[in-house]
Amino acid sequence: MLETIQNFLQQTGFSMIANDPKVLIMLLISFVLAYLAIVKKFEPLLLLPIAFGMLLTNLPGADMFHEILFAGGHIHWDLFGGAEITAEFLAELKASGVSEAVINSVAVGQSVSVGLIDILYLGVKLGIYPCLIFFGVGAMTDFGPLIANPKSLLLGAAAQVGIFLTFVGCKLSGLFTGAEAASIGIIGGADGPTAIFVTSRLAPQLLGPIAVAAYSYMALVPVIQPPIMKLLTTKKERQIEMVALRTVSKREKIIFPFIVTVFVALLVPSAAPLVGCLMLGNLFHESGVTERLSKTVQNELMNIVTIFLGVSVGATATANTFLNVQTLAIMAMGIVAFGCGTAGGVLLAKFMNLFLKKKINPLIGSAGVSAVPMAARVSQMVGQKENPKNFLLMHAMGPNVAGVIGSAIAAGVLMSLFG
Repeated sequence: MLETIQNFLQQTGFSMIANDPKVLIMLLISFVLAYLAIVKKFEPLLLLPIAFGMLLTNLPGADMFHEILFAGGHIHWDLFGGAEITAEFLAELKASGVSEAVINSVAVGQSVSVGLIDILYLGVKLGIYPCLIFFGVGAMTDFGPLIANPKSLLLGAAAQVGIFLTFVGCKLSGLFTGAEAASIGIIGGADGPTAIFVTSRLAPQLLGPIAVAAYSYMALVPVIQPPIMKLLTTKKERQIEMVALRTVSKREKIIFPFIVTVFVALLVPSAAPLVGCLMLGNLFHESGVTERLSKTVQNELMNIVTIFLGVSVGATATANTFLNVQTLAIMAMGIVAFGCGTAGGVLLAKFMNLFLKKKINPLIGSAGVSAVPMAARVSQMVGQKENPKNFLLMHAMGPNVAGVIGSAIAAGVLMSLFG
């Protein structure tokens, strides 16, 4: 009887914690993220599932997620089918740079009992969830302000400078490979699904910290952006009033998705999945003949995929992959990427004003990051504090939705270079 009790106690998660106390730190981090989502309301729709996924994956003995199934950046389908671990397989993983902790989590002759999150994570690894999220984003996005003022496309493009500056900085630091640097740089686009899409292709071992950084900084847009906007503009510039945009016809809104899809797919084929889904979702909304599909992708599909995406991404944040110097560097470079993206849009607006008769309020340039519509609201908020007559929201939505397209194109460029 005593031996039975001892065997039971040795199989509990409590006894397993003693073998790997780092999981306690990860559990604490998951509680902090859950607090930020619930109490502070920082991107709760995704941050809360991410926090709980992180909690589940770090519970000793739960075996809901197995890194070995995706080690080396590949899906090992034979292990999903119940194949046993071989010495040759482990040797190949070691040669490809897979961490000792992941290799030591299994033994020769062992087969992996596939967990729930292993199945859900396939949607991330295969690039399914981010594309489905873009369906919903497209259906909820109005490209009218961009069509009415095509110059705002340049501001959205300028805001992507943060992606490439951060990529160069990460590469020069020597801490990251080119593919890892590209994945970190994409945080500067302030687009969580795009960051996940790129990282799952280029640097899946960094998916946990990059996803947490991307969504944390997206939630902190109202905190991060205003100081940068005020630092780079004068009071007179912040008070610039802009005339109302012209009315965009339904025909223009229907033609726009076709033009953008064809142009982007031919320019950067790697970006076609994201941009194609974004534009199809928008077409569902603008065509006026697919109301049921539009409502479905905006609500049911978007909500279901958000849950699966958040939980499975959070599950990649294990103690072995999250608690290291690289994670701290990713968080630091993420804020640099975001700041540079904000500054890029503002500075280009100031430069354009040198040649324009009708001046642009430079504050709308900060909305070029693709945190829709939060970044546009921040432009409106800062502008109205300086001039109560300022109504910048619709003007800021132009660069804002252009930033969504711009970050997808930047992602396609990086995947073409390192994929």
